[in-house]
Amino acid sequence: MIRLLLLLLIAAVTLAPAEAGQRFRERLRERMMQRAQGMQQASAPGGVEIAYGSDPLQKLDFWRAPAPNAPLVIFVHGGGWKRGDKSNATGTAKVTHLLASGYAVASINYRLVPAATVEQQAQDVADAVAALRAQAAKLGVDPARIVLMGHSAGAHLAALVGTDPRYFTKAGMPPDAVRGIILLDGAAYDVPRQITAGARFMGETYAEAFGTDPARQKALSPTFQVAAPNAPDFLILHIDREDGTAQSKALGAALRAAGTPADVQAVEGTGLRGHLEINRKLGEPDYPATALVDAYLKRRVGR
Repeated sequence: MIRLLLLLLIAAVTLAPAEAGQRFRERLRERMMQRAQGMQQASAPGGVEIAYGSDPLQKLDFWRAPAPNAPLVIFVHGGGWKRGDKSNATGTAKVTHLLASGYAVASINYRLVPAATVEQQAQDVADAVAALRAQAAKLGVDPARIVLMGHSAGAHLAALVGTDPRYFTKAGMPPDAVRGIILLDGAAYDVPRQITAGARFMGETYAEAFGTDPARQKALSPTFQVAAPNAPDFLILHIDREDGTAQSKALGAALRAAGTPADVQAVEGTGLRGHLEINRKLGEPDYPATALVDAYLKRRVGR
């Protein structure tokens, strides 16, 4: 089925008229993303659901570490800011690998566009971090050893709360409320640039999420928000795709220029398949990103 959808996507690029073709490609890409995410719904055992707000989507799943006072990895799912679910983390090797390595794990939901704005989504991420920190003793977590991880749109949101301190401040936390941030193949760190570069496939999605106001687009761009203070350290992973590579390198360079450590690393994989695999395969022992993340976590939070 995935192969057939890929062939249809290639045909749409070459045969469809410009406007209709763009809409077709985006709808097809969404169907492929939804299908891939739908294959990842099985839950890792032992998780509990915790509410961090009153909205039905302001909830997270939490898995306790094997030992007390453990470091915590918080995952933010992708989905183009308008879809996706916290269960996106749990049909992969990610949760079980992190638990086996001694980490507590959380995977958060956040409100979705168009019912919520991207600003509200970023605040949801910050509020979820604050809720977990507030319950750290009860959950067996060390609040001084938290790392935030996001994939795709979730990488954008994780980068935004890590560079724009207003979200953590509103949640009652300092900019260093997390020890580090891991970004998995995001491509909207510079929103105006990405709207131009990605309009062919994701134009409607970007317009729906970020609108047309250049000032708002920049305010929601982590690359434009890197003036200190930031989260203490970033690991930025990307596959071999033009926009994600350029965006990741530019964010890393901007962070380093502002005095914030940022390691940018390429991971095997191309196109949509590689973009999904960096989330789905993370935690598998033979997947290269696993070793990069393991080394980063060990350095930042001591496991």
